[in-house]
Amino acid sequence: MALPAGLPRLLIPGVLPGPGPVRRGNSAACEADLADPTAPARLLDAAEELLGPVDILVNNASGWVQDSFAAGRPDAVGRTSGPVTPETVARQFAVDAHAPALLIAEFARRHRERGAYWGRIVGLTSGGGELGFPGEVSYGAAKAAQTHYTLSAAAELARQGITANVVHPPVTDTGWITDEVRAFVENSTTHFHVAAPEEVAETIAFLVSDEAALVTGNLITLR
Repeated sequence: MALPAGLPRLLIPGVLPGPGPVRRGNSAACEADLADPTAPARLLDAAEELLGPVDILVNNASGWVQDSFAAGRPDAVGRTSGPVTPETVARQFAVDAHAPALLIAEFARRHRERGAYWGRIVGLTSGGGELGFPGEVSYGAAKAAQTHYTLSAAAELARQGITANVVHPPVTDTGWITDEVRAFVENSTTHFHVAAPEEVAETIAFLVSDEAALVTGNLITLR
């Protein structure tokens, strides 16, 4: 499924190709440090200036830090975690929990102020859910917090025409996949595919479409 022509404006905090604003067709990219609590409002200001009011928010950014209570022990794919420290907790939660919460709050405030009646929020999560995320404990905890913020938004913003869902992608090849990771997936009973980013994007494209008006308040796991 492709995004139809004329779809409302979309903001995706995530990885950027480089510093400064970048335009491609009817899109634009701006750099920001989401650990800065003023960044969410400034990102929405920039998006509105470049493209107009934002109707869709996709929280796709991460400040991934691999930390563990058993630092130094290799994980399932051979990576070694560092210890949990004030710095790892603060950095992880700043980008993966605080920033999505502030982006949702700012998105909702502007939505109300302009009297809008249609909006979409999608969060990207990871980890083991209620079982935690051994080997990446702060990352998993911060993503769990983002999930709770997003599902709360689904309930609180439904009467304003906003849906909010969370997507848990499968192992996705964004440039970090190694032979060890592929072997792990092949032998896993919970991970079934190494996905391409475009495959995950198809699910997100549906969730932000008109056809998904009744799909809200869900954690959708892709495998």
